[in-house]
Amino acid sequence: MAATKADIITQLRKDILPLQGFKTALKNTAVDANLGPIKNAFPNASFPLGAIHEFIFSEAEDLATTVGFISGILAPLMHNAGVSIWISSSKSVFPPALQSFGIAPDKIIFIQLKKEKEILWSMEEALKCSGVAAVIGEMQELSFTASRRLQLAVEQSHVTGFVFRRNPRNLNTTACITRWKITSSLSGLTDMPGIGFPRWNVELLKVRNGKPGKWQIEFFGGNFRYIPVITAIPLEQQKKTG
Repeated sequence: MAATKADIITQLRKDILPLQGFKTALKNTAVDANLGPIKNAFPNASFPLGAIHEFIFSEAEDLATTVGFISGILAPLMHNAGVSIWISSSKSVFPPALQSFGIAPDKIIFIQLKKEKEILWSMEEALKCSGVAAVIGEMQELSFTASRRLQLAVEQSHVTGFVFRRNPRNLNTTACITRWKITSSLSGLTDMPGIGFPRWNVELLKVRNGKPGKWQIEFFGGNFRYIPVITAIPLEQQKKTG
C-alpha cells in the first residue's frame, strides 16, 4: 500500500507540472545516464535540454573546473548532434584537453568578442540555429530581460545553452532553468601513478520545479560518479566508542 501511495504522489506531481507552466523537457538518455544521481534533482529525473543553464564562479581555477564539468555533459549531448559554439572575450579553454572528456576539439567553434553586449547578441543568434548541439557564452552580468531572450530562443530551436558568469556584481533573478556553482575537490588515491581522476563539488543552487542539492562527483570512464562524503570522527569520540 505504501508503494502505491508513493506512485500516486509521483504521478500527481507530474500532472501538476504542466499546470505550473512547465514544459516537458527534451530527453537524452545518454546525458541522463552520465549525470548519475544528479539527474534526480530535475523534474522527471531528466536533465533539461533546450533550456538555459547558468553557472557562477569567482576564481580562474573555478572557470577551469566549470569547463571540465560542462565538458562531461557536452560529450553525450554532442554525440549525435554535431557541433557546439563557445563564445567568450578571451581564450579560456585549451581545446586538446577536451579529448579527455570525449569531445573532438574540431567540433567546437570558438568565437572571441571584446564586449559583453556582443557576446550576448552572438549567443542569442547562435541559440536560434537548430543545427548545433549547444552554445556556451561567458559574461559577467545577465539581466532578467536578456536571460528571457535566450530562453525564448532555445524554446524555438531546442538548443541547450550554458551561461558562465564570472564575479557577477549582482546575483539577480534570471529566466535560466538552473543555477550552478562548481568548485574543485581533491582527487582520490588510485593504484595508478598520477594526479587521479577529476573531482568536483557540485552545487545546484536553483532548479525550476526541481530539488537543489550538493554532490561530490568524480569523472571516471566517461561518466560522473557520486563520491560519498566521509566525515571524520573526532579523536575523543573514537575513544568513547572503543
